[in-house]
Amino acid sequence: QVHFVESGGGSVRTGGSLTLSCAASGLPNTYNFYSLAWFRQSPGKGRECVANLNRGGGSYYKDAVKGRFAISRDNAKNTVYLQMDNLKPEDTATYYCAAGPGNGCITDYLGQGIEVTVVS
Repeated sequence: QVHFVESGGGSVRTGGSLTLSCAASGLPNTYNFYSLAWFRQSPGKGRECVANLNRGGGSYYKDAVKGRFAISRDNAKNTVYLQMDNLKPEDTATYYCAAGPGNGCITDYLGQGIEVTVVS
């Protein structure tokens, strides 16, 4: 059974930083087989892809977070990270990690979500 442990969320003031971590276990293949992504969902809005890291290289960032967020992975730890700097109130959302065998913003396996709140 696939299981994700997400950590690093919380409340921060505008301009602050947070680093989200998501450790996976139980994936059918080795961790480096998978592309990884972070999504977020704010109240009343749909889920959106924030960043993606393809298994073969290449990445994607939502325009609103370019230059502020960075996605990275540690295959030895089965972990994906999302470094978030210069946070804004509009970044407030539940953040989800995801993994999948394809490319792009895959959602084959989705974490349970972690809260990020940015206050003015």
